[in-house]
Amino acid sequence: MLPFGNNLCPEVHVGQTAHQIQDCQGPGNVNRRSFHSWVKGSVNDVLIPIESYHLFDPFGHRIKHETRFDYDRIPAVVELCIQAGVELPEYPSRRRNQPIRMLGKKVIDRGGFVKDPKRKPPSPSSPLTELDTYWAHVGQFPPPSASDIPRLAQETLDAYEKVRFGVRKLMNKYSVKACGYCSEVHVGPWGHDAKLCGAFKHQWRDGKHGWQDATVDEVIPPNFVWHVQDPGGSPLRGALKRFYGKAPAVVELCTQAGAIVPVKYKPMMRLDIVVPDTDEARLVA
Repeated sequence: MLPFGNNLCPEVHVGQTAHQIQDCQGPGNVNRRSFHSWVKGSVNDVLIPIESYHLFDPFGHRIKHETRFDYDRIPAVVELCIQAGVELPEYPSRRRNQPIRMLGKKVIDRGGFVKDPKRKPPSPSSPLTELDTYWAHVGQFPPPSASDIPRLAQETLDAYEKVRFGVRKLMNKYSVKACGYCSEVHVGPWGHDAKLCGAFKHQWRDGKHGWQDATVDEVIPPNFVWHVQDPGGSPLRGALKRFYGKAPAVVELCTQAGAIVPVKYKPMMRLDIVVPDTDEARLVA
């Protein structure tokens, strides 16, 4: 099975052949009769990368629009783990011995401001180099043998669920903000002031984000795709799309590779639905 990406819209499909559902809303969709223009997918199509600014002191100076280039952008999950206690030499974090005193949302005593340490580029031996998903796409990792695929699929699915569970628990302790208009995420007690929002009516907000408490799905987007019950069968068709289920791209990829479907995903994947033939679809109530 292969993940298929789309170079004209965000649609992703996992399967031996791309689906033929006419729901593309990208540029030139009228000329293509809303058929998708498929290309080979990458890791970033299965796991959507969500980045945030790294802060040495989350309770320190707020990021301004003019100072946004003074801060590194790293995966939001990594930044959340760093603030929770993970030590990475390339991205140090201030560790306090005394609690921060707050009155509501106003900080009464933060222990003073400290100067951020000088930025250091990651070394080639750093574990952060494994986060470079581009090299995974161009062939850094060799393809596994056929006998190892089911085991690897199950380990990947278990790791995905473990990461989501861990992120959910960390977010109960450490504040994560998300923009209510776009996909920007910020790990810290307050959102940054960079005027980078280009979503609906951003002119009214001078490009500022509309910060609110984030959810797990905003930090780790599930990126739902159509579920293929028979990967070796005929492509999915638009006339039967009401019979198809959906699942996160990671779950769909691992399931087609031999992993056991978690119970919580079975209803949305509609595994109990028998997909009829095209001629039979009009006879189904």
